Amino acid sequence: MSAGIRERLALVVSVAGAMLVALDGTVLMVAQPGLRRDLGASVAQVQWTSTGYLVAVASLLVIAGRLGDRYGHRRLLLAGVAGFGLASGGIALAPGIGWVVGLRVAQGVFGALLQPATLALLRLAYPADRLGTAVAVRTAAIGVAAAAGPVLGGVLVAQWGWRSVFWVNVPVALLLALLVLAVRVPAAAPAGDGRLDLVGAGLLALALGVCVGTLSGVPERGWASVPTVCGLTAAAGLAGALVVQERRSAQPIVPSVVAGSRSVTASMAMLLLVSGGMFGALFAATFLLQDVAGLGPFASAVRVLPLTALMVLGAPVAGAALRRYGPRRVALAGVALVVLGLVGLSGLGTHCAWAVTGAAFAGLGAGFATVMVTATGTVVGDAPPGYAGVVGGLKQTAVNVGPAFGIAVAASMMFLKSAAGGPGSASDGSAAATGGTLLVLAAVAALALLPAGLLPGRPVPAAVGG
Repeated sequence: MSAGIRERLALVVSVAGAMLVALDGTVLMVAQPGLRRDLGASVAQVQWTSTGYLVAVASLLVIAGRLGDRYGHRRLLLAGVAGFGLASGGIALAPGIGWVVGLRVAQGVFGALLQPATLALLRLAYPADRLGTAVAVRTAAIGVAAAAGPVLGGVLVAQWGWRSVFWVNVPVALLLALLVLAVRVPAAAPAGDGRLDLVGAGLLALALGVCVGTLSGVPERGWASVPTVCGLTAAAGLAGALVVQERRSAQPIVPSVVAGSRSVTASMAMLLLVSGGMFGALFAATFLLQDVAGLGPFASAVRVLPLTALMVLGAPVAGAALRRYGPRRVALAGVALVVLGLVGLSGLGTHCAWAVTGAAFAGLGAGFATVMVTATGTVVGDAPPGYAGVVGGLKQTAVNVGPAFGIAVAASMMFLKSAAGGPGSASDGSAAATGGTLLVLAAVAALALLPAGLLPGRPVPAAVGG
């Protein structure tokens, strides 16, 4: 197999695997009402079909990346694809809501195996001077998949019911498995002596799972509720125990050469803050466009199209800029675009002119794509030999935890006054409530300027390419 064919096949596998997991994170949204009626489930039970999937994915990404570094990313990718397809088929046949929730968690576990492996595959297949372009294509594809999820789900549910949302994964997973078997990439030399810190792995999974699960419940319970306070305290305690364990372990889950890398830690912090601001803003924007501006669901979706379009178009531009100007300047520009987009949305009020909303959402899309490409290219390109999987897992973890945090912040602020029934509540469509929420989210995203300023300032063609 020639190098060119190997690279293209690896890119197809990487993009398809990442899109499969991204689609399943959003495609179920429109299927939930039909699922609830068909299975006689409660709203809380149906919510766990999404929360369980999110918690499983977020809590296991770093461990999955570490396993890939040890046992081979192609092997982990094949196991993830096969398990994801089987779990999808099981959900489509599920007789009750308990089966659906349990299999969605299993689906999340196999999705966690998929994600870091798809990123590490690019590192193994592409030379350093062309890695950035491949990363940009993957980033754009993930944006398209996440945005297309509700639309695809709506078409499938309308024609064939909620089970079709999961049936469609089965042939896709089978085709992807065949492509994984066909791809041949150079194997990376395993890092370390082969042992895995099982105690550290357990603590990491528990800390992330408790954190994401708690944040997912904040919109319903509030920040000051006993479950939220206890959950976040437990997550902090588990994180502290993990730090102690990692310092003692001869083979920590996050090796010191990775944890001590300024590029990696800065990129993780930047991704967490920007994704938190971005996805929290999308939650608030629903109320801005519908409750405040009085637009219908379809008209609201159309207003958000510039965000998706600029995510797709902005990713390859960011990859080229990265090679020419270096990670620091490109990342700072990306964060600035996100902040400007959020500030622009915050001032719309009841008058959502096409030009203003289009510019604001375009800024968000272009900025988010730029940050994603810069952070991904930097961490994967700068990954120490043998640790591409673990840094890929860290990157995906930040992208999963950030949205959970951002949505929790946005939802709690939007509904802060609605419980008391006072003026300015989200329920009465207050422009002040949505505008204030978006300004807070802009401040969250603006904090990412600090870690962005710590990234390398020079162009690094040997690491990220374009």
